[in-house]
Amino acid sequence: MSHASARKPSLLSRIVRRIIWWIYRFQGWKIDTGLPDIPKFVIAGAPHSSNWDFVFFTGATAEEGVAPSFMGKHTLFKGIMRNFMLDMGGVPVDRTKRAKVVDQVADAFAAADKLALVIAAEGTRSSNGEWKSGFYHIAQAAGVPVVVAWVSWEKRVLGFSDPLYPTGDYPADLAKIAAFLRSKRPDYERYKVLEAQAERLQREATDGAA
Repeated sequence: MSHASARKPSLLSRIVRRIIWWIYRFQGWKIDTGLPDIPKFVIAGAPHSSNWDFVFFTGATAEEGVAPSFMGKHTLFKGIMRNFMLDMGGVPVDRTKRAKVVDQVADAFAAADKLALVIAAEGTRSSNGEWKSGFYHIAQAAGVPVVVAWVSWEKRVLGFSDPLYPTGDYPADLAKIAAFLRSKRPDYERYKVLEAQAERLQREATDGAA
């Protein structure tokens, strides 16, 4: 769990996790390459094409013995929902605070012994395949690596990359991520879009430095 606690997980969270595990197994998903054996990392997943994405990523990480976490609006962590959200791996973020979300999540990483934070790097399901940079800035601020997650709905297969430690050169690191994803699904259009985005950012960085 991402939040150490002596109390027993809530009944609702245990039921929901069992349902997620059953759905994942019933659908016949398989893992191509498993998660690295490290305590803290950001899982940058793509594509984000369905509301079911988190269910199958949760099932896959559970099969790997990892309880994934996610960012949630702080107001969801109040009252009777608090324990359930925390038990499901929620990390509360308050966008009204002066402290940036990146800093709040970095603090959560610092306070945790183990934390695998899942971020949909495309941002929304309506994305054309380009990634938002939030996942990268969070990993960089927290001093943890990025593990890239890919999925093929057609083949019911998903997998994870080796850890990628941010170098500070976002365009170059994004190019590495795009190359990994293209190696898994060479013909997938959204991964081609990501590759083109990385190439564009690299050109812009070169032009800006000239």
